[in-house]
Amino acid sequence: MQIAIDGPASAGKSTIAKIIAKKLDYIYTDTGAMYRAATWLAQKEQVDYNAGATIVQLLQKNPISFQIHSDQQYIYVGDRDISTEIRMPQISNNVSQVAALPEVREFLVSQQQQIAADNNVVMDGRDIGTTVLPAADVKIFLVASVQERAHRRYLENLTRNIQTPLAVLEKEISLRDYKDSHRSISPLKKAVDAIEVDTTSLSIDQVVQKILKIINNKINK
Repeated sequence: MQIAIDGPASAGKSTIAKIIAKKLDYIYTDTGAMYRAATWLAQKEQVDYNAGATIVQLLQKNPISFQIHSDQQYIYVGDRDISTEIRMPQISNNVSQVAALPEVREFLVSQQQQIAADNNVVMDGRDIGTTVLPAADVKIFLVASVQERAHRRYLENLTRNIQTPLAVLEKEISLRDYKDSHRSISPLKKAVDAIEVDTTSLSIDQVVQKILKIINNKINK
């Protein structure tokens, strides 16, 4: 079974998708982390963020993988754990540019589709239901206000000892929304058959229960 969870930055996709996958005993795939890894690799090797072919070559030499330790999922490039590094502001502010590169998207989408072909998956991103898994059994599109998403990012950053003013985060998230929605390749877009869930005023558990109900309704049809 394929479950696609899409939505803008900090709408709660990864948090919710991880919990859903764990409850269903499915494979969780954080596609956003894969694009962050590509951005991190470009930065580390001092490659221009527009050099798609070069970034793909770097990814071929330094494959991305997910590993689970103590019930937590970590992302690796080669043999290096970059789970924390890819959440730094310099990566967050440039990942949209790298994710818009046709060569990078083609390379990573192929990997994502292979994961889904071999497993029951919960996959989150921005174009899962429209491009990566257009035939997914369940498609969810999470939304939340810019203010709520900035507040979530602020709290998340604090856990990583990153302090960014809320006003700055709101501006960054609004800009990220614009970039993601207006890129020519696989823009952020709700699939016509996706169910929208507004998480602004809901707790994590409320969102999880709502989505599990949608999934169970699909299974029991």
